[in-house]
Amino acid sequence: MSRFALPLDLQLFAGEKTEKATPKKKQESRRKGQVAKSMELPSAFILFGIVLLLFGYGSLMRDKIENMFVSTFHDYMGLEMTLNNVSTMFGRLIFEGLILMAPLFGLAMVMAILASYSQIGFLFTTEPLKMSFSKLDPIKGIANLFKLRSLVELLKSVLKMTVIGLVVFFSIWNARSDFIEMGRWPLVHTFSFTAHLILMLGVQIAAIMLVLAVFDYMYQKYEYEKNLRMSKDEVKQEYKNTEGDPLIKGKIREKQRRMALQRMMQDVPKADVVITNPTHFAVAIRYDPKKAEAPVVIAKGMDYIALKIRQVAEEHGIVKMENKPLARALYDQVEIGQTIPADLFQAVAEVLAYVYKLKGKTAVK
Repeated sequence: MSRFALPLDLQLFAGEKTEKATPKKKQESRRKGQVAKSMELPSAFILFGIVLLLFGYGSLMRDKIENMFVSTFHDYMGLEMTLNNVSTMFGRLIFEGLILMAPLFGLAMVMAILASYSQIGFLFTTEPLKMSFSKLDPIKGIANLFKLRSLVELLKSVLKMTVIGLVVFFSIWNARSDFIEMGRWPLVHTFSFTAHLILMLGVQIAAIMLVLAVFDYMYQKYEYEKNLRMSKDEVKQEYKNTEGDPLIKGKIREKQRRMALQRMMQDVPKADVVITNPTHFAVAIRYDPKKAEAPVVIAKGMDYIALKIRQVAEEHGIVKMENKPLARALYDQVEIGQTIPADLFQAVAEVLAYVYKLKGKTAVK
């Protein structure tokens, strides 16, 4: 080892956020309204949808606007200028204008909802609306201006304006000869050419904004995942808070096992017979025709528990019978509280018959 090497303290990296966010932390972040979302995508969707709508709806809008001007100059200009006539004229014009713009407003709302839903799904939260004095901290606000995120937003805006500006410039430059000849065209032809040029520019700009919005969403998702990263200690602590401390859970399980064993041992004196292996397995069986149609396993155990079952059975005078295959089969196939399965019923019935016969002989004596 070089004499210039410095000792590396691994504890310095204990708090480094290297782990992906857990589902619980992502859910908590979503509940607070913190999600990966690009603000560029809704505006791009709205612009693209409106431009496409204008290709089919533009001629109808032109006719409607023309009729509004015609009716205004033809029907209303000859009327007497009274308050009632002016109110009627402006009310009708506003109503017709709203009807004319309603499809555009409706489409813009639908596209905005689709763009938001495609990014974050359905989300309703009031957390971002809550008052937070930390947002009013001027020092923190100034510090945010020098963060990498602010620089990325600035570069994104510059890139967007530059690309859109170039598209507009080259579109107008390519049509410069038409602009020169436009003074000789009829007014209707001029309006038609201008509208077509604007719509084509709208399609190109909308397509560019969609592409930039997709890249922006990818960056926002990367930034979101990066900010949610957790350290190994945070992951462990969250697991403890969610699942509980492993030591405490182990103690609880051990206590539950002891309580279950105690209840099981209290049922052993009620057994009719204990079938043994003879040392490795022990199964206590009780048959009560009033409660069940078949015999029931009320206790079972292996090794140490099997020994305890045999000891309790001996203390209370319960008959013990050695039957290695039957004891092993009952231990493997039947849980405590369950009745004997059909394939073992014949063997158990023979054991019970022998036990009842043995008890009958003892009673006679």
